[in-house]
Amino acid sequence: MSGDFFKDFLKRLRETLRIREFRLLWVLLLAILILLVVDLLYFKAPGGLIRFGVFVVLAIAVLLSNFRLAVSNFEVWVERSRLKSIILNLKDGIVAYDENFKILVFNQAAEKIFKVSQSEVLGVYFSPEQAQDPRLRLMTQSIFPSLAPVAIRRSEPGAYPQVLDISFAESGLELRISTDRIVDQKGRVLGFVKLITDRTRESEFRRSKSEFITVAAHQLRSPLTSVNWALQTLKDSRTLTSEDRELVSGSFDASVKVLKIVNDLLDVAMIEEGRFGYTFQQTNIIEFLEGVLHEAQPIAQEYQTHLYFKKPEGVLPLLHIDPKRLGIVVSNLLDNAMKYNVQNGEVVVGVTRFMDRPYVQVSVSDTGVGVSEEAAQKLFQKFFRAENVIKFRPEGSGLGLYIAKNIIARHGGEIWAQSTLNRGSTFYFTLPTDPRLIPPKEIGYGDY
Repeated sequence: MSGDFFKDFLKRLRETLRIREFRLLWVLLLAILILLVVDLLYFKAPGGLIRFGVFVVLAIAVLLSNFRLAVSNFEVWVERSRLKSIILNLKDGIVAYDENFKILVFNQAAEKIFKVSQSEVLGVYFSPEQAQDPRLRLMTQSIFPSLAPVAIRRSEPGAYPQVLDISFAESGLELRISTDRIVDQKGRVLGFVKLITDRTRESEFRRSKSEFITVAAHQLRSPLTSVNWALQTLKDSRTLTSEDRELVSGSFDASVKVLKIVNDLLDVAMIEEGRFGYTFQQTNIIEFLEGVLHEAQPIAQEYQTHLYFKKPEGVLPLLHIDPKRLGIVVSNLLDNAMKYNVQNGEVVVGVTRFMDRPYVQVSVSDTGVGVSEEAAQKLFQKFFRAENVIKFRPEGSGLGLYIAKNIIARHGGEIWAQSTLNRGSTFYFTLPTDPRLIPPKEIGYGDY
């Protein structure tokens, strides 16, 4: 037992003594040994012993310092090895490069995504010209997204990490790329690292799900339309008794609501498949909003609410929008503002232009029931409805704001809400004044 312990101790000691941090110590010990021999041969004590003692103390200090350095370096090495192992085994691709676009890190997942081996790209300086090489085209377009066929920004311009969705029609590949900076302790940018997620399979699954919903909704819409038409005919008949008329009227209202849900499901399916269909044109946003508000006046009277339009000062530029699709957004916001308002409540539509950004902002404010702060963060999720809203009006699909979010995203803008429970809500959305900020192609947005 003691023999094994002694052998193990000697083995560990030899390994420790071979650490490079101890090289200076060996040089110092050799110098001490030479000095000791010289002192013993040519000098008399106690001067030699004093010098020897000084060197021994110095050697001990060096030993302690080197030991601490060795431990620190060992910890750094372990951490670096652990990090390297994590990066190499991540399911998402990792590509890191310096400020000159020299590839520093390229893990196994990136090899699978781009069909390129580490040996081909590590240490290679990348430039846009390499997109002409068929083998490096996908990787080059991912490093330089402006070269990609379709690139949709998911983050604020200039903010990090930058998130992009890139689609490659030729290969059918769909990637989400998150880019962040590599900085030193002084904040200087040393390079960039990209986290690349292959969303191709996820997109195919979403398309399959949307196709199923589309088929099912189409199959439901035809008979529902027939039922709706039949109930409308019965409702207008003069031969019904008051009790029958009330029954038919309730059935007709229910069929209208179900048909709207079916149509909303069809819209969602087409949006997520990237085939909702948009026709952009130069439009005067003030005239457009005036038209939508005019059409909403009868509904406002029905809900006993008052509509107001707060026009901006000065002239706004023409916006590149799809009036039909954007009309769905504004009508939906107005309908919610009137439906969930108090009696004799107000709905105010406002328009402002940012001075420091190329966007116009539209707001729809109400004096209604409002929602909690937590619920306000979920309003644009599919099928979500706040608890107090459900109690106020049980009917509803929770798809209107989800559809609105996707339509605004397709226009290159953003939509959000601010709400106070029992005090009202304000919905905002932005539209770019520069057509170049509009996504170049419709793609499936889904829950991003």
